[in-house]
Amino acid sequence: MSKFICTNRRALLSFGAAATFLLPAIGVAFASGSHDSMAATKNRTSGTKRLGRTEKTSQAAAVLRDVWVGHIFWVRAVCVALVNKQEAPAVVGEQQAVENAKSIAATIKPFYGGAAAEGFFKLLAGHYGAVKAYLLATIADDASAQSKAVDSLTSNAGEIAIFLSNANPFLPKDAVNGLLLAHGGHHIQQIQQLKEGKFGAEAQTWEEMKIHVYQIADTTADALAKQFVKKFA
Repeated sequence: MSKFICTNRRALLSFGAAATFLLPAIGVAFASGSHDSMAATKNRTSGTKRLGRTEKTSQAAAVLRDVWVGHIFWVRAVCVALVNKQEAPAVVGEQQAVENAKSIAATIKPFYGGAAAEGFFKLLAGHYGAVKAYLLATIADDASAQSKAVDSLTSNAGEIAIFLSNANPFLPKDAVNGLLLAHGGHHIQQIQQLKEGKFGAEAQTWEEMKIHVYQIADTTADALAKQFVKKFA
């Protein structure tokens, strides 16, 4: 497993300027023409403003950061609960993780349509399923099942990369795939550390995960702004 994790760390550094997912409140705001939804993000734009960005792009990046932090938060909640054999918190965490994935998928509907949103949710569900499979295999000390889960996570990353690059020409397939492999590597590293009780190391991994999803959010906002110039003007 360490080879996979190291590879993904290199991918994180190599593909740092790419993007992956599209987020909910942004699509809803543009689809409905709601100024209130975008105004509500104004106090969360700190750190998202870049030279040449419009205000809408910075607001979109702030919303994307919130939702992606929600993704890693709830997946971690499931991991902690199952490692500690706490079924009730695990159920709640999984429900929230699924709702988060639905929100991410719903974001692309105003841009690419309902069928695309449904297809995206299935891919996101595959990502979560692979992470959970790795978690359960790690808890059970099942190396074979861990390997299969890594294969699933890797395959799913490629599928999402193709999906997003086909939807948005400013999301290159190889770059997106690299980001997703790095993201999956963070999940794997975190699970191992939680299982082994290496909480100090896991705290550092959490910070790395958060910075990484911020990067995903920011570059995704930029890609959307390039493809849908009038919406972000």
